[in-house]
Amino acid sequence: MESSSAGGDVFFLLMGAILVFLMHAGFAFLEVGTVRHKNQVNAMVKIIVDFAISTLSYFFIGYSVAYGVDFLTSAAVLNGTVTAEGYEFGPQGLGLVKFFFLLTFAAAIPAIISGGIAERAKFWPQAFATAAIVGLIYPLFEGVVWNGNFGIQDWMEATFGAQFHDFAGSIVVHAVGGWIALGAVLMLGPRKGRYTKEGRLVGIPPSSIPWLSLGSWLLCIGWFGFNVMSAQSLEAISGLVALNSLLAMAGGILAALLVGKNDPGFIHNGALAGLVAVCAGSDIMHPIGSLVVGAGAGVIFVVLFGLCQNKWKIDDVLGVWPLHGLCGLWGGIAAGIFGAEALGGLGGVTFMSQLVGSLMGAAYALIFGLITYGILKAVMGIKMSEEEEAMGADLAIHKIGANPEGELSPR
Repeated sequence: MESSSAGGDVFFLLMGAILVFLMHAGFAFLEVGTVRHKNQVNAMVKIIVDFAISTLSYFFIGYSVAYGVDFLTSAAVLNGTVTAEGYEFGPQGLGLVKFFFLLTFAAAIPAIISGGIAERAKFWPQAFATAAIVGLIYPLFEGVVWNGNFGIQDWMEATFGAQFHDFAGSIVVHAVGGWIALGAVLMLGPRKGRYTKEGRLVGIPPSSIPWLSLGSWLLCIGWFGFNVMSAQSLEAISGLVALNSLLAMAGGILAALLVGKNDPGFIHNGALAGLVAVCAGSDIMHPIGSLVVGAGAGVIFVVLFGLCQNKWKIDDVLGVWPLHGLCGLWGGIAAGIFGAEALGGLGGVTFMSQLVGSLMGAAYALIFGLITYGILKAVMGIKMSEEEEAMGADLAIHKIGANPEGELSPR
């Protein structure tokens, strides 16, 4: 029975890891559909290379920073066949699939950032940023929230009556990714021709609504692995998480439809806004509360995306700061409201712990985003030249376009 239970948990977490891995294809296609045709190859390459760099950074450094676990032992110990002092991976390599699952979360950070800095960021500086973020910056905060490192969660409980609750990463993953991305975008500055000398916004339409839509669909499908499988065992799985995720997604879609005046980009991102926001409290909120949280996130994304681009002149190409940074912040705080028993939730949270924990995550991420990209800007530069931007990242960096045969000159 023990072997069967362990095997079930291994399979359960493995399926979760694969579903969240699928989300990285969603990130890629969402960016491909949003950027101009001359930057589509760069979008695809960035996401897959960032995932590879994230894997190595998290394997050798990041996972140990967050959880105090390394993999520098024999395969027999890793698989749970034999035991060794200081290593506990569980039977049948359960700890290994846990690493894979949490890696897909960690790798989402550079995937989020990629959308904000699209169309003008140099390739190799972003690769170095990915290594630093996934190897150290993200795991430090991940370990605080999900492993109780540095005693901060104990302090939160003693001070505010409950630990900071973030079941599936509204703050740990999405807000951290979105606020680091804001730092990167501010350091980069806008794309060439995005604003006139008078500061007027110049419209740059998406290259492909179908690709953008496919990206959204892939992310939505994978998100049920992201949220539901955050239980990390069959015994802890909850249908409430699935239903809450579903209703938050629907709320985000419909709110973005109405506020965004039927714009397809807003609608497909509205689904993601609702899912970002529900992550933190998806295990404790009532489904109606999740619907409200998702709808609120849809409104936040549409309104703040417009303010970002038009009023504040922040050229965040995919709107990752409004989508992940601000909707994630809303989700972390909302868990302290709609997770309360008074509003039909399961309780175990307080508003103040959620407010303080959420703001702490956003501030931490913005500070380190500015520091990381500020250092890279000073040392090696992070923005392509105007000539390279005009040519497009595909030809400037990768020497090939999205449709090579069609772009050949006729003989």
